[in-house]
Amino acid sequence: MGIRVTVWGENVHEQKNKVVAGIYPLTMHGTIAKALKEAGIDASTVTLQDAEHGLTPEKLAATDVLIWWGHCAHGDVEDAIVERVCDAVWGGMGIIFLHSAHFSKPFKRLMGAPCNLSWREAGERERLWVTSRQHPIAAGLPDHFELEYEEMYGEPFGVPEPLETVFVSWFAGGEVFRSGLTYKRGAGNIFYFRPGHETYPTYHDANVQRVILNAVNWAYNPNKRIADPNHAPNVPVDKALEPIVERGPRLHHDGEEGYR
Repeated sequence: MGIRVTVWGENVHEQKNKVVAGIYPLTMHGTIAKALKEAGIDASTVTLQDAEHGLTPEKLAATDVLIWWGHCAHGDVEDAIVERVCDAVWGGMGIIFLHSAHFSKPFKRLMGAPCNLSWREAGERERLWVTSRQHPIAAGLPDHFELEYEEMYGEPFGVPEPLETVFVSWFAGGEVFRSGLTYKRGAGNIFYFRPGHETYPTYHDANVQRVILNAVNWAYNPNKRIADPNHAPNVPVDKALEPIVERGPRLHHDGEEGYR
């Protein structure tokens, strides 16, 4: 069975902004999914407007890697769905956050940080440098590539120190940004990739499509998903690996749940 990818799209700008609709007649999530399908990936799409935002327990169970793009409707994502997504990541599902998804609820929940940055929307040239040449996400890419039109994101970026920084960006206005970051949360692999402002044709770019495809393959965890990553069992005294004698008072009886 191939890698099963679900591309989650906010699907607001494509419906309300003529510029975005003209650049992405298939929608942004549809464009990303199409490129993945052409590369042999089993890719499907869901949107914010779908029931349960398209992220039912059954859909997440059938998703090896989730790709998330959001911008103007982060607050409309239900908290219960956010927890469901994070549980899936902790259990072993890979996830890729694109561009303004740095402010999405799932990303902020998984990072445990403000995820803030500086920005400017001026159609600047962005030059992305590969900073980890041997990383699988950089496979098949030149040492650097450029996007003629992009939104600027600038440091400092309010995220935890990543496992690896795969790309850094320079912008025509002079700012720099860590634009490709990897993390691990529980059993799940996480990649944040900066480019993708909706009024520019970023997701039609061959190098950007290559990065996303590489990231899918990197984020995929072939191991069986952890059924309940939040499980915190109360181990009875008589089940200890070595014989022990109980000493002192306790709050909980055997088998009783702890406080959360």
